Amino acid sequence: MDIGKHWKTIHTLFEESYMSSLHYAIATVNEDGSPHVTPIAALFLRENKTGFYFEEFSVNMARNLNRSPRICVLAVNSDKAFWINSLTAGKCETPPSVRLIGTVGERREATGEEIAMWQERVAFARGIKGYDLIWRDLRMVRDICFDSFEPVLLGEMTKELWSE
Repeated sequence: MDIGKHWKTIHTLFEESYMSSLHYAIATVNEDGSPHVTPIAALFLRENKTGFYFEEFSVNMARNLNRSPRICVLAVNSDKAFWINSLTAGKCETPPSVRLIGTVGERREATGEEIAMWQERVAFARGIKGYDLIWRDLRMVRDICFDSFEPVLLGEMTKELWSE
């Protein structure tokens, strides 16, 4: 499937996913070939099939990416109302989940605009102790170029959602 054709839907699903679960799952591969999955809240998609995320605490993921920059990002709409409505209707009105596959760039300093985007996203927690401990001073990012995607299919529930 053409990622460009579906980018708007993917972008919307990522927004819904963040609003319902406050993170995404990023998969990399450990040196021994085993999978490594890291929850990341600070990931943003751009309009051009790229994105970036803040990398501060993900030691194993960073090590894996320095060896092999390929990733898979999973976004899931975890909203209870979405699932109750979908299960009641016997179909999902919008896609419930998607995997984005791409390549990550080198670590770099975040731009002022990127920092502002992050600060806006976590403004709800400003003034809370945990905010100061983990979110206040995020500064290092990695860019991501996405080249493909895989819808998460649930049989009849998602049958009509992803056209070629």
